[in-house]
Amino acid sequence: MIQTVIHYFLHFGMPLIIAYTFFRNDYKRVYLILLATMLVDLDHLLATPIFSPNRCSINFHPLHTYYAMAVYAAMLFLPKPYKIIGLGLLLHTLTDLNDCVMTYLNCPQCLSDAPARELVEWLVRATSA
Repeated sequence: MIQTVIHYFLHFGMPLIIAYTFFRNDYKRVYLILLATMLVDLDHLLATPIFSPNRCSINFHPLHTYYAMAVYAAMLFLPKPYKIIGLGLLLHTLTDLNDCVMTYLNCPQCLSDAPARELVEWLVRATSA
């Protein structure tokens, strides 16, 4: 339950906080752009099954790969609105990565086949030291 609340807060609440804090004069438009970046989840439609509660989306879905994240990071150096889109996409993937870590903490064997398992294990070790 808490994992779901955190996940959706990071998807909906954090973009509002970021938009209002860093783009106060235009926060409504920025918030909508950040929300629109959740369309990146359309790549989940390519998976079978479409939803799996114990699946880590990082490096599994095409728009959630490390290569895609590098493109999203590069977008931060472009002018608006691309910078904001890149920020939203990175925030989205970080939210999904956080979800992978929380899943791993509750059920390590659930991510035994996850493409990002090594990254998740490294993050767990790095944050628990």
